[in-house]
Amino acid sequence: MNLIRRMLVPLAAVTALVLPAATPAAADPGPPPTSMASLGDSITRGFNACGWYSDCTSRSFSTGDYSTVNSHYLRIRATNAAINGRNHNDARSGAKSADMYGQAGTAVSQGVGYVTMLIGANDACTSTEAGMTSVATYRANIDAALNRLKSGLPDARVQLISVPDIHRLWSVGKDSGSARSAWSLFGICQSMLANPTSTAQADVDRRNRVRQRVVDYNTQLAQACAAYGPNCDFDDNAVFGYPFTLSQLSSWDYFHPNTSGQQVLASVSYAAGFGW
Repeated sequence: MNLIRRMLVPLAAVTALVLPAATPAAADPGPPPTSMASLGDSITRGFNACGWYSDCTSRSFSTGDYSTVNSHYLRIRATNAAINGRNHNDARSGAKSADMYGQAGTAVSQGVGYVTMLIGANDACTSTEAGMTSVATYRANIDAALNRLKSGLPDARVQLISVPDIHRLWSVGKDSGSARSAWSLFGICQSMLANPTSTAQADVDRRNRVRQRVVDYNTQLAQACAAYGPNCDFDDNAVFGYPFTLSQLSSWDYFHPNTSGQQVLASVSYAAGFGW
């Protein structure tokens, strides 16, 4: 069970609240890259997108080659065939921001020209609210990874993708008996999803605090990207703000994006990126 919990991460998005303003760097698209790598967790691994509790990297929104998803990789390949076969999925299911330094090192060793990073869901989506990664630690982890990329791949383009809104996940799933059963059975994201039907003030406040932690993570991503310089692009909270539906989540865990969810994630994040 602990292994399953470590592998689970959420995909969800928008509510009415607006993120604090941030000014990310003006991204310089440059020419389409000839190689790429994806950093992150089980969302990027395509976990549960095509099989029972297994990674499905072919359906990754970033580096997958499944035509229906139309990943970043496939969109770039349509404009630059030289990238063909040079798509590295360096993400790991269960990863947190602390794991980005190591994954960045792998991308450096691969000598890629483009890197996507989607990380933070597991930092907020923990067994208890107290177990969430602090904002300061999250930022330090992101900075460490970005510094490693900048040092080892000074010319590579880097896209930081906003952490999905896990409060949205609770909102679209709380009235589904199947979703509630899966969340309870597998102990999924109890920091947010414990007592999903409760309207008690303590539970409302807890959910709002967890959501605020995600908002704060995204603010740090925007600031870290701006500090990185013109080779970095933050998605301006496009993924955080997208209104994902329950039908775009795996019917095995009502948590990870299914093929449809990976498709929309690819479309939303790529449109908010370098635009090759």
